[in-house]
Amino acid sequence: MKLPIANGRWPTIANAPAMVGNRKSPAFTLIEVMVVVAILGLLAAMGLPSLIKAVQKEGMRKAVSDFQDVCFTARERAIFSHQKTSVLIHPAEGSFSVDGAAAGTTSHGKVAAGTLPDGIAFALLDIFRQDYLESDPTYIFFYPDGTCDETQVVLMGRGESEMITLDYATATPMVSDVNQ
Repeated sequence: MKLPIANGRWPTIANAPAMVGNRKSPAFTLIEVMVVVAILGLLAAMGLPSLIKAVQKEGMRKAVSDFQDVCFTARERAIFSHQKTSVLIHPAEGSFSVDGAAAGTTSHGKVAAGTLPDGIAFALLDIFRQDYLESDPTYIFFYPDGTCDETQVVLMGRGESEMITLDYATATPMVSDVNQ
């Protein structure tokens, strides 16, 4: 085996650093890595509060989410049990639940009952084009074929308002702005 000759001389320990220094190293320096880590840390610190706020449910977001979950749970029960299932609504109390369900969540983690947060109230409870806001209690029925009563619910409070429309053909709740 022949050794490579650099600059016309045989490699020795004395001229080895000169040979190594001629090559470019593809690695990053420690300072470059520290700058990138610092920039990522700043971006994470700036975005963390908005990420936490987006994940937390409170106020109108919680009310809409809980009402949607109760509707999904009622639809699911109607389809799987092959029996008509209802959502029981007490507009004056601001509570709603799948009929016969205790407060809390189901085994699948879905909400089976809920109460509107403080400052949020029912502003419209329209079932088949009739307002049931003054009726206590009120029922929305979900059927085994995956349909439900044609329903529009408006929640208002804290300067916000949201409309939840139940599509009667699929029984899925759709959320929209009241002004639309």
